[in-house]
Order: sequence, then structure tokens, then C-alpha cells
Amino acid sequence: MRPRRIRGGRTTALAAALSLALAASIAAAQAQASPAGTPPTTRAAEPPHQYEVSGPATPAQRTALTATGASVDEVHARAVVITADRAQAALVRQLGYRLKKLPDPPRTPASSGRIKDFPDGYTKYHNYDEATKEIDTLVAKHPDILSKQVIGKSHEGRDILALKLSKNVTKDEKEPEVLFTAHQHAREHLTVEMALYLLNEFTSKYGSDDRITKMLDSREIWVIPDLNPDGGEFDISTGEFQMWRKNRQPNSGTNEVGTDLNRNWDFKWGCCNGSSDDPGDETYRGPSAASAPEVKVVSDFVRGRKVGGKQQITAAIDFHTYSELVLWPFGFTNDPTGPGMTQDEHDTFAAIGKKMAASNGYTPEQSSELYITDGAIDDWLWGDQRIFAYTFEMYPSSNGGGGFYPKDSVIPKETARNKDAVLQLLETADCPYRAIGKEGQYCKNKG
Repeated sequence: MRPRRIRGGRTTALAAALSLALAASIAAAQAQASPAGTPPTTRAAEPPHQYEVSGPATPAQRTALTATGASVDEVHARAVVITADRAQAALVRQLGYRLKKLPDPPRTPASSGRIKDFPDGYTKYHNYDEATKEIDTLVAKHPDILSKQVIGKSHEGRDILALKLSKNVTKDEKEPEVLFTAHQHAREHLTVEMALYLLNEFTSKYGSDDRITKMLDSREIWVIPDLNPDGGEFDISTGEFQMWRKNRQPNSGTNEVGTDLNRNWDFKWGCCNGSSDDPGDETYRGPSAASAPEVKVVSDFVRGRKVGGKQQITAAIDFHTYSELVLWPFGFTNDPTGPGMTQDEHDTFAAIGKKMAASNGYTPEQSSELYITDGAIDDWLWGDQRIFAYTFEMYPSSNGGGGFYPKDSVIPKETARNKDAVLQLLETADCPYRAIGKEGQYCKNKG
């Protein structure tokens, strides 16, 4: 997930210097805790907690804060909310910040005594088996417009699915393709519901909803509903939420488990202090780019959509929770364009992003305005594949609304809330530059 937006200027020289000083302090503290030549300390078994941290107010300060290995979940005027274990929280305190522990997610198991499932108040969320069964039912009911492919396996051997929606679903036509992905981070279960909503909405409304019908008639839509099935299942493995973020891949040489999938993509991987090299950290980027099997599976799938060297996928949304944001590349640099992006491309990203945000009430911005990240999917989709890729941070806007674990009563409203934004992206997918009035310059045969 990403934090909530705070408006303000770009990183100044003073803020950059502060970032370096804070990073140096963190490095010194970590070195003191783990002498040279010793492996990273194994984290305690208890789940991490969320804390409100008073003080960080600039992108540079927030970027330095992530060097502790904590994840930044929300951003406010002069405070942030982080997820951290005890060691990471201690490092944050050593930087001089005051921490306030926030309430933990519900830890009352389901009244039926179930394990490996959602607790009471969350039973309308789909676990992996339930989601798979619902998908199979939809495919059987709508075989003319919906198909399923198993594109690979997770670390623990679960199927990673790609669903295709199109009028002639069995044919690979010369139509713009759009990709929707969900659930890179295990505790962000609302994103799976978002993917299921799209599958249900598009199949049930085809032929009756004019916009949906037109899009399935003229687009090829791909939905990958669960990039991190292992992590998601672990998060509910005891019938209580574990606040788990990463996948479940062991890390060689340590007792730590998991890679942050959204720091593992093969574009600017580990380049810019926007991820961690400590296997115990929330934002551990893995030993190498695309080392997580789930990232490799989806990367290979996307590359496989090239025909004659041209990528057929033109636009994408990766769904996360929480903070109600529409984000676009780049995350690895504060530069509004950055290497590999022209001003027109930036303006196109911003125009589409702002219009989508106007429809769902989210806040639009370039992701690095929050803090620096590297190895993220939207940076990879654009930087490597030239796909206009966005990250949506879904409901709620803050921890007070449930944070990563909003009650299941919000599912219908908060998934439907994104319908118009999704359709907007589909409608512009044939020529994104239409958003800035330059279709004649960039898109052949587009009027």
C-alpha cells in the first residue's frame, strides 16, 4: 500500500541532506545491533503493529523513515502511520520520533471455530478457494466472454490465474488490451474483492450496460485477481489477522520468510533507497529482481502479450489498500518525468489519473510525492513495457476506517466506487494521448 497524500513542494536540498543524515543514523543503529559478518536478526514471531509517528513532514523524511524496514501506510501533515515490528519501532524511536501504538486488527477467531478463514465480521471476503470457485462458476456461466488461464504457480504451488474478458474471448484479436492486477500485499484483501467485482460486473452487465458492452466488444481485458495467494492465506491462517504483507518464500541463510512483491519488479530494482535488503523487513526487495516466483509469473505473462515486438497491453491498474489514492510513475525518482518519460507522457499520466480520481474521490499524484520506492509494478510496467500503469489505493482513507481490515459491509460500495474509473481507463486505452489532445501526433488512425 501507499500513504495518504500530503500536498507540498518537491524535496529541497535541506530535506535531502536530512534524508542522508537519518539514513546514516539508521545504518549506525543497525550496525550496532548486528555486528559485521553476522546475519540479520530473526524477528519475533508476533505480528507487527501499526504506529502513528509524529514529525516526518517531507518526502525525504518519509523515505528515510522507510530505511528502518517499516512500511509507511498513511501520510498526514506532520505524521505518518507505519507498520513495524519491535526492532523497527525501536529504530524509529532512535531517530528521535515519538510513536503512538494504534489498535490492532481484530484477533477474535470465527465463532464457528474455523481456522484458515476470515473472522466474524469479515466472512463475506473470499479466501483463495472461495475466490477460485466463484471464478470457475463465472467462466462456466459466461464461456463466450470469459476465459481462465493458469499462468503459473505461487511459491507454495497455488495457481496464479489470468482471466480474459472479450466478445470473442477465444481469439487473440488486434484490440487494445488492459490489465488489472490485485493482492500483491497479503493483508490487502479488499483488492481481491475488487477483482471479483470486475469479473461479475462485466459478465452480468454485458449486453445491457452500453459502456461495458462497447468495451468488451472492442478491448481485451485481463484480470489477475490474486498475485499473492500464499501470503493471503497465511494472513488468515489462524482465523485471526496476522498483519502479513509479503509472500511466503523462505530467505536463504535466515529464518525470515517473504519478499515484498511490490519491491521485486525488474525496473530500477534496489536503485534508490526505496526498498530494504534485510529479509526481516516489511519492504524486503528479495535477493535479485523478479526473484519472487509470483513476480516472475506475471512478468512473463505481460511480456508474452507482445506481438511482433509491440506490447498489446496499453494501460493497467494495480489495486492496493489503503489511503484512497490514484498514483502513477515514477516512484524511484522525484523528477516529474524521470529518465524514460517525456513531458507529454507525464502529462498524459496526470490527465488520465486526475480524471479517474475525480470519479472515485481519491487523491491523484505521482507516487514519489509520498516517498521513494523502487522495484514497484507500475514503474516496471511503464519503464520496461511502456504501459500506462496506475496504482489505486482503495478504501479506507485512514486507519480509523479499518486500515487494512475494513469490515465486509463496505465491499459492495467500495468496489463499485471504482467502476467509472476502470471504464475511463478502458475507453482511453486505444489512444491514451487523447487525454491531452495529442491523438493526431501519437496515435495512427485515431480521430
